[in-house]
Amino acid sequence: MEKAVAQIAVRSLTMRFGSFLVQRDISFEVAQGSVFVIMGDSGCGKSTLLRHMVGLVRPAAGQVLYGGEDFWAADEDRRAAVSRRFGILFQSGALWSSMTLAENVALPLAQYTKLPPAEIDELVSLKLALVGLRGFEDYYPSEISGGMRKRAGLARAMALDPDILFFDEPSAGLDPLSSHRLDDLILELRDSLGTTVVVVTHELASIFAIADDSIFLDAEQRTAIAHGPPRDLLRDSPNAKVREFLARGEPAGVA
Repeated sequence: MEKAVAQIAVRSLTMRFGSFLVQRDISFEVAQGSVFVIMGDSGCGKSTLLRHMVGLVRPAAGQVLYGGEDFWAADEDRRAAVSRRFGILFQSGALWSSMTLAENVALPLAQYTKLPPAEIDELVSLKLALVGLRGFEDYYPSEISGGMRKRAGLARAMALDPDILFFDEPSAGLDPLSSHRLDDLILELRDSLGTTVVVVTHELASIFAIADDSIFLDAEQRTAIAHGPPRDLLRDSPNAKVREFLARGEPAGVA
């Protein structure tokens, strides 16, 4: 029986800016419908890896494959087509401050589809309702809380029904309750829509709450030093740095 092709596969990826080596020889796979966490201490290159995966930065070496297709070997038009299967939520939420939440969510629909305005309005209301923002269509980003802005950013990332959602430090700047709600929302999207989710985070509570699988990037060795479910790594990783990272302020019931 042949092994199923991974939805995402990173092969021997090296990230470099000029002569500065960020990370080298990174390899992992992400299964369809799973939540995969990229973790490690600050400055190790987590967000840089995400940018290489979504097409913002070309690798110095190695491959990023989607459904077995080499993203960076494809031409620009094909990369753009593959990228439309992505939804991306950056740290800030990256909402346009001069636009209402509805206008922000409608933007990709207006840009990449030929749907009539009435259908776009219906989809916008649906996406905002999915993230708990029904009734906030006419609010501006400055009029809502940080947690609500993150959820609005997620609604926009979901506008085109992406196969894969990428999150860059989604809990950054949020209080624990808002962070917990966002974690729950990520799991709901995975379970109800079958969405594959890739999350960059160093937040321990989120790592244990949402991750099916993970990779640990080390800033000193400049490569991945662990790969597996976080609970397994906490218990069994032969690398003390990984165990210490996962044990800091260890949540009750994790072991």
